[in-house]
Amino acid sequence: MAKLNQIIAVEKGIKSGTLRDLTDAHHGLQKQALLSGISRTYQPKDEEGEQLPPESTRVQVKADEVLRRTAEIMTRLFDVTATKDWANCEARADVTVDGQTLLRDVPVTYLLFLEKQLTDLHTFVKKLPALDAAETWAFDDSADAWRTEPVRTIRTKKVPRNHVKAEATDKHPAQVEVYYEDVAVGYWTTVKFSGALPARRINELLERVEKLQQAVKFAREEANGAEVTDRRVGDVVFRYLFG
Repeated sequence: MAKLNQIIAVEKGIKSGTLRDLTDAHHGLQKQALLSGISRTYQPKDEEGEQLPPESTRVQVKADEVLRRTAEIMTRLFDVTATKDWANCEARADVTVDGQTLLRDVPVTYLLFLEKQLTDLHTFVKKLPALDAAETWAFDDSADAWRTEPVRTIRTKKVPRNHVKAEATDKHPAQVEVYYEDVAVGYWTTVKFSGALPARRINELLERVEKLQQAVKFAREEANGAEVTDRRVGDVVFRYLFG
């Protein structure tokens, strides 16, 4: 008795082979010359006349034979696909992570859906914004966000000062150079807030997604290892269609 994963493995090849054979059959039926035959003989008007050999062309493609062959080709595809689809309705497995069963008797088709969704979720979680590692963060319930400790910085203002390079004399005015001095005029107290996540939390979420991905793959392999019952539906279908 075959297993579901074996049926899945051969189905693709049968599909492509069936499509190729069906295309060839269709093209053959479109060539009128292959469907046509002729037989003719020549008889001269009298014994003195020229003798010509008979001519004949045999029929190379017969529609009835093409129908029979088409039914044979497609019956195999119909049977394999039916076997797979019926088995998919019955093939189930549990999804277990770290010894805990999260989902029971999951159909294999849903396991395939889960695999794709978890791949997208892994990408989503991996790109979550992380808190700046250069800062120390604590969660502030009142702000519902992460915050840093207050940091006090000085606010300065440039104040002009005069530097006398030369004192005034009775002949020359004083030589004065203006320069600016930074003078403290106040203090800034800064607290940073962020809606990002700690890197530890992101790594934890990634680990959970990856564990579930692995569990779903194991479950799919288990479900696909179930034995299947061959379904014979193609013959019934084509006896009705071409019978």
